[in-house]
Amino acid sequence: MNLYIVRHAIAVERGTPGYEDDSQRPLTDAGREKMKKIAKGIRQLDFQLDVILSSPYVRARDTARILANGFKMEDKVTFSDHLIPSGNFESLINEIHEKYDVANLALVGHEPMLSSLISWLTTGTTDTMITLKKGGVACLSSDNLYKNGRATLEWLITPALVLALSK
Repeated sequence: MNLYIVRHAIAVERGTPGYEDDSQRPLTDAGREKMKKIAKGIRQLDFQLDVILSSPYVRARDTARILANGFKMEDKVTFSDHLIPSGNFESLINEIHEKYDVANLALVGHEPMLSSLISWLTTGTTDTMITLKKGGVACLSSDNLYKNGRATLEWLITPALVLALSK
């Protein structure tokens, strides 16, 4: 299985009036436009997605939908509470095992949860310092994610590099 871990795009700042509930903060117009270009750029990396699993928070949900549009798979976006900022890794892996028998799965969520997930899957601890920028993408592979709960980091690409690909 290939896991494509995607951090949500640029969102309205925390504490902005009208968005006191963190889960309701949407993408900014600039974040939305940048994510469309990122989706176009990662399409050029020549990989496929079977399903996109996203945090239900508005900014992640919007990012997932933009990604889905870029991959022509609007009907393949689902949501998991295990991808919210306080999500549980083991519960997420169990949910993937139970519901998603696919070769290529995108996970869209938040920091620092996603970097900690990458660290946990690749090293068994959350101590590895990885920074996943807004709109950044990491690819992990695992022959048997469910059996051993471990994966290999194949690549991590910054939004700036993906944007260069989309030109």
